[in-house]
Amino acid sequence: MSAALPTTPVLHSEWIKIRSLRGTFWSLISVLVLTVGVQVLAAAALGGADEGGMGDDPLLAAFYGVNFGQIAAIAFGAAAFSAEFHNGALRTSLTAVPDRTRFYWSKISMLGALALVAGQLAGLLTFVAGQSFTGRDALELGDPGTVRAVVGCGLYLTLMTLFAAGLTAVLRSGVAVLGILIPFVVMVSFIVGAAADGVGQFMPDRAGQAMMRSQQYGDLGPWAGLGVLALWALTAVLGGWLAVRRRDA
Repeated sequence: MSAALPTTPVLHSEWIKIRSLRGTFWSLISVLVLTVGVQVLAAAALGGADEGGMGDDPLLAAFYGVNFGQIAAIAFGAAAFSAEFHNGALRTSLTAVPDRTRFYWSKISMLGALALVAGQLAGLLTFVAGQSFTGRDALELGDPGTVRAVVGCGLYLTLMTLFAAGLTAVLRSGVAVLGILIPFVVMVSFIVGAAADGVGQFMPDRAGQAMMRSQQYGDLGPWAGLGVLALWALTAVLGGWLAVRRRDA
């Protein structure tokens, strides 16, 4: 079993790939920039308005920018894995790392670690910077649920990255994954998720964002919602692992 575990040289090679590909690297940076930037702009424009100007849940409103950051997270996961399916890159990678399981989990581990760092920074900066524009109704880090929401923001963006990466490994196309997931979280989930007591609460984005709510969403509490998103991501990641193991390079 040890031969299948990620090792330092393989992890380092995956970091070099991500750092060397502009599109992949900047999509990672965009997770932070979009999440924080949109939150600050929205808070500056609406934060001083009447109570509820950014939504009925002030805690969820403090992380409004994550709706845009998740698109960058999906793009990061898809771009990082789809690069392996261009110009025979996967054959080169498997020549360097013949153990497909080790190769796959090393890539997934590096993607997850980088997304977690960017996500946690985004969660903290989004909350602090956004609340600085909210005025007298601003929340503080010591308020109930705020620390959980900050941590949950980072975990949410990480799981969305892994969800996209695993699905890309299955479909072997970043374009296809972007074409499926972005409309899914932007439109389909929004429409279906309008009914909190129906199937919409189990959509990956709706469930995961329960971590950033001050009140329970449907039948899912914060950690149960994150667990639902984790199951979506785990299913995609395991599907990607099987695809990489069994298909020709």
